[in-house]
Amino acid sequence: MLRAFFIALSESKMLRAIAERSPMGRKMSARFVAGTTIESALNATAAANAAGMSITIDNLGENVTNTEEAQHSSQLYHDLLDAIAARKLNANVSLKLTHMGLDVDEALARRIVSDLIAHAVRLDSFVRVDMEGSPYTQKTLDFVREMHRQPGNKGRVGAVIQSYLKRSEDDVRSLCAEGIRVRLCKGAYKEPASIAFKDKKDVDANYVNLTRILLKSGIYHGIATHDPKMVDATIKFATAEKIPSDAFEFQMLHGIKRDLQEQLVRDGWRVRIYLPFGTEWYPYFMRRLAERPANVLFILKNIFRR
Repeated sequence: MLRAFFIALSESKMLRAIAERSPMGRKMSARFVAGTTIESALNATAAANAAGMSITIDNLGENVTNTEEAQHSSQLYHDLLDAIAARKLNANVSLKLTHMGLDVDEALARRIVSDLIAHAVRLDSFVRVDMEGSPYTQKTLDFVREMHRQPGNKGRVGAVIQSYLKRSEDDVRSLCAEGIRVRLCKGAYKEPASIAFKDKKDVDANYVNLTRILLKSGIYHGIATHDPKMVDATIKFATAEKIPSDAFEFQMLHGIKRDLQEQLVRDGWRVRIYLPFGTEWYPYFMRRLAERPANVLFILKNIFRR
């Protein structure tokens, strides 16, 4: 019930407008969002690198409504790629296609993302195309495949797969067959039972199954989870199959389960932190609360501490 409640809140344009302009809202979101500027994101990245973790930076935003917004978003990513390279940070970038203008003009989004990937290739970097709700699943995967096939882009652009979707095993197998890197997560959008598992045990079982397929593929993937059971299952499988610790990475969200992140690093596993920043933080913040409503209590307990 709480999950559905927070997902519904994430879709409220009125509450979003109020929250993103509110000092209290920004303070609440600070646990999960690394500030509103490129500089704040770079500083958080440097701190994580010093702790032995790599980073993927995401400028928060989605569903832009005009060409100018899409071009502004893309320029910020070009600036971000240059800044990462200039500071020699261990980081890459993640983006959403609707932030790059997919809803406005698919050809525009294709040009923007193609240019960004080319820029990343020149800098010896990587671009992850984030997954959005199910209306975008096929378009996003087709887009990634198209980008990956372009000369010079192999291994430089990756996809995201959500284990709560029933189609995901087929998608994982086809992406692996094409050599495309995958970030595996559980999923944080409201989807109908016809296409998504509703019971947590089914989502978890599919997550474990997909993890095993990914780890056996010989491609460098990201296993994105904060669930200790999923982490343990991944480690046990990798150990049993003699899959080396540098053959994949765990991925976790900025501000969540920091103790687990640090323990994995101490144990010799690779960890990458998904680090979002920007002024358009509200939908992301609400989806994080939907994933784990207990985060609400944590925030309320800590928000008035100095």
